[in-house]
Amino acid sequence: MAQGNNSIKKILTVALALCIVCSVIVSTAAVALRPAQQLNQELDRKTNILSVAGLYEPGMDVESAFGDITARVVDLRTGEYSEEFDPDTYDQFQASRDPASSRTLSGERDIAGLSRQENYATVYLVGDADSPEQIILPIRGQGLWGLMRGYLSVEGDGDTLVGITYYEHSETPGLGAEVNNPRWQAQWEGKKIYPDEQSLTPAIRVARGSGSGDHQVDGLSGATLTSNGVTNMVQFWLSPEGFGNYLANFREGVSPEEAQDADVELEAEGA
Repeated sequence: MAQGNNSIKKILTVALALCIVCSVIVSTAAVALRPAQQLNQELDRKTNILSVAGLYEPGMDVESAFGDITARVVDLRTGEYSEEFDPDTYDQFQASRDPASSRTLSGERDIAGLSRQENYATVYLVGDADSPEQIILPIRGQGLWGLMRGYLSVEGDGDTLVGITYYEHSETPGLGAEVNNPRWQAQWEGKKIYPDEQSLTPAIRVARGSGSGDHQVDGLSGATLTSNGVTNMVQFWLSPEGFGNYLANFREGVSPEEAQDADVELEAEGA
């Protein structure tokens, strides 16, 4: 009898049954918890957006505070708004992986190390959507150890920075991970993006050492490669490769909506 209970066949049968039961339990738990996980991810996204705008306070009602923020989808190629996608469901990170909805980047055009870039991106407008107080832009790029993802907030003039934050990175604690240090992030407030009114090439950068002037913030001590990564991704997304054409509308005192209407009128006159 003892030999029967310890047979290889019975051991394998029990092991297989146990694996099946565990798999069913794990799968059921994953399905049951998915809505809660999605809600938490959405809450975290909104919290980060409020934080970079300087609007977040611990314990606040995030959903209520987010009511003053409008999401719009922007065509990065033209800088105009698009009604083709729902900003609440559009996933630009997934779109960047689809050749049909993105473009290949290489050489000097890919200073952020992305390889591919989506054609459309979601922006978040604080206050009046036609004349916003702040414009919050999603940014991402390569750091020392991997992809860094975050948000950059710009004043409604399209040239003055409000803040920067990262919600995903794998940088070294105490070194590159200082991108999340509030004291370092505070340096970005009030810095200027462009060297003059006509330029489309960003001048903002992370310095090597102490930053000075309107276009530099202090470098991250002992984290030169992370600092370079931040500079590269910020300059990429604020250039015409990223949101440069979009921000140019605000710098000229024209909303993207008005610029789009003007383009439609010109096309109609040409026809």
